[in-house]
Amino acid sequence: MQGNRVIGEAAIRAGCRFYAGYPITPQNELTEYMADNMRRAKGGTFIQAESEIAAVNMVLGASAAGARAMTSSSSPGISLKQEGISSLAADELPAVIVNIMRGGPGLGNILPSQGDYFQATRGGGHGDYRTIVLAPASVQELADLTMDAFDLADRYRNPVLILADGMMGQMSEPVEFSEPAPRQYPECYVLNGKGQGKSKFIRALILDAIRMEEHNWKLYRKYQVITQKEVRFETFWTDDAEILIVAYGTAARIAKGAIKRSRELGIPVGLIRPITLWPFPMDVIRAFAERVDNFLVFEMNTGQMIEDVQLALAGVGKVHFYGRPGGVIPTPAELAKVIAYHARKK
Repeated sequence: MQGNRVIGEAAIRAGCRFYAGYPITPQNELTEYMADNMRRAKGGTFIQAESEIAAVNMVLGASAAGARAMTSSSSPGISLKQEGISSLAADELPAVIVNIMRGGPGLGNILPSQGDYFQATRGGGHGDYRTIVLAPASVQELADLTMDAFDLADRYRNPVLILADGMMGQMSEPVEFSEPAPRQYPECYVLNGKGQGKSKFIRALILDAIRMEEHNWKLYRKYQVITQKEVRFETFWTDDAEILIVAYGTAARIAKGAIKRSRELGIPVGLIRPITLWPFPMDVIRAFAERVDNFLVFEMNTGQMIEDVQLALAGVGKVHFYGRPGGVIPTPAELAKVIAYHARKK
């Protein structure tokens, strides 16, 4: 099944009952899938909004009413959604946002890229807030992490971003859909119009500076809990590695092929693959630095995740970088040459 459509099917099975989106390549199949299939979901609603800005704010409204809600787009479309994502975080409303990245900056092209790492992991919009960022590396993970995204959004009342790229959205692989967990979320915030007890309201406009500060610290404490509990990662051939590649998503798939080639040449290299880009597996990378000196950050951009790796290492070890931006897809053979070069230098 194609990756974009897998996200849609997983979302529906996870209980998504509201989707608003706007067309942009290379994620259009997801919007198309939701248009065709939300009708079979009891209570499901699909809206092609008049813009990306409208779509994300429709999701905010649906979430405030208690629905599991999702929107999706690709790089420049996600940029237009940033104010709405900031508002979702400020209002403490759960939502899932899918970014199938394309080449940039600007309109760029429709080819796969990883140029949106900074946007995704630094909040992207204005103010002190964070989004949980999940980075799948296979069509199967697109299914699994989409279901997880709705659970995480509910658990922390926070937007969750699924960060993939055009290659992953377009490729087809075998997939199995797991049974979704029953939805558990606090209904205390839902604007359901029952008219019982104290009136409920949701707002992010807090004009008093002290109250705004208190709200920021409340959000900060929640983000600290997420950092402690929700870090996810994969290791690959790390037991005897003397060089560790750090890569995510499609780049991690390419890295595994390069590692297999390098191992055949006797080069002991392994992989750390962050699955959560935020929270980032800082402690994991720092622990490897006790016995590994060389880290090679590999991304399909000009170097963005490298900053988080450097922060994790805090000056310990050597950090190298190899990247191909703008939609260029490097091959495992190409990366294997880079690994061999650094193996000789060390």
